[in-house]
Amino acid sequence: MTTTTEQLSATTLLRFATAGSVDDGKSTLVGRLLHDSKSVLEDQLEAVERVSQDRGQDTPDLALLTDGLRAEREQGITIDVAYRYFATARRRFILADTPGHVQYTRNMVTGASTADLAVVLVDARNGVIEQTRRHAAVAALLRVPHVVLAVNKMDLVDYRETVFAKIAEEFTAYASELGVPEITAIPISALAGDNVVEPSANMDWYGGPTVLEHLETVPVSHDLTACPARFPVQYVIRPQTAEHPDYRGYAGQIASGVLRVGEAVTVLPSGRTSTIEGIDALGESVDIAWAPQSVTVRLKDDIDISRGDLIAPSASAPATTQDVVATVCHVADQPLAVGARVLLKHTTRTVKAIVKEIPSRLTLDDLSQHPAPGQLVANDIGRVVVRTAEPLALDAYADSRRTGSFLLIDPADGTTLAAGMAGESFASQAKTAVQADEEGWDF
Repeated sequence: MTTTTEQLSATTLLRFATAGSVDDGKSTLVGRLLHDSKSVLEDQLEAVERVSQDRGQDTPDLALLTDGLRAEREQGITIDVAYRYFATARRRFILADTPGHVQYTRNMVTGASTADLAVVLVDARNGVIEQTRRHAAVAALLRVPHVVLAVNKMDLVDYRETVFAKIAEEFTAYASELGVPEITAIPISALAGDNVVEPSANMDWYGGPTVLEHLETVPVSHDLTACPARFPVQYVIRPQTAEHPDYRGYAGQIASGVLRVGEAVTVLPSGRTSTIEGIDALGESVDIAWAPQSVTVRLKDDIDISRGDLIAPSASAPATTQDVVATVCHVADQPLAVGARVLLKHTTRTVKAIVKEIPSRLTLDDLSQHPAPGQLVANDIGRVVVRTAEPLALDAYADSRRTGSFLLIDPADGTTLAAGMAGESFASQAKTAVQADEEGWDF
């Protein structure tokens, strides 16, 4: 008989994030999912019931299952990203409950950056508002492949189909313009449990899936092997022991694609070429390895390779550049200004860089571009041109979320300044000429 552990190991994993305006019911939806799917421990539920009673509430406030910070409980809002793990017989889940406030846009970017699906909540009484459009835009920027529109609080509009249909039509039209590939609209009441885990008896006009049913069945493609192979080197292994006197291996995690023994590869940024002589995985030699396996690669030729170099098949090696044009979300409290000296971290490689230009800042409310803002402040999303001290082998973020993303870091204290996505965003942007720097970090 198959054990529970074996069953779960055979199921797929879905990473999803929730987003919505303040008081739209994100945390309540997540709490309902956890509660109704029996993913809450008894002592957790008892603690929630106790706090709810202290507040004079007749029923447990399920939002408390995710709002764990003291300030969140006191203010009744979500401030930080709350990650939760739960599982059903059909699939395992990692969810990120993200804040709804405008000033916490950076937190939503963090939560949605690795998500396969985003659940955008809308209050049925308010419809699509400015913050709804903002969250749809962030999901589109981050290339989240699936978006669920959860029209919440249907119980407060008498479960009327016309209210749901109008909101679904408006949101779908807007998100489609942004390039969101798949949108599913579901009418729910997170507080009452309608269409969250169990089908609603109050909306017989709706024949689609519940939220959990959709989460369990939405196709999730983790087939990173379909992308060109990318192998960022993390560590060089040279034991120089009597047993392995000449062993030289390059350890790391395959970011995408497939590596094969005998394949011609190029090492970037140097451009030197060689052939894969061997691949070691879990202490054994293998002929083939694929993402996201962690392996050690041995090459036929002795090449100067160190942490931060990228090994890729010669037939599909990315081009290198020192001029990075990207969309960034600024996450630090201090502004990011033109001329700022930063560190750029891409996969395992970290290089010095200068912000040469900030062509525009994106206004997420209406997707308009504010030209030449001069700087980006916390939660701003904008286009940047960054000049790096050394060449980088970046893919376009549209082609690979793993090798097309990077971080900008303050070299003084290591603070993360911005999260970047290389290449074009959904808004049309033009490359701007990079001027020479005359103040020290001259690349």
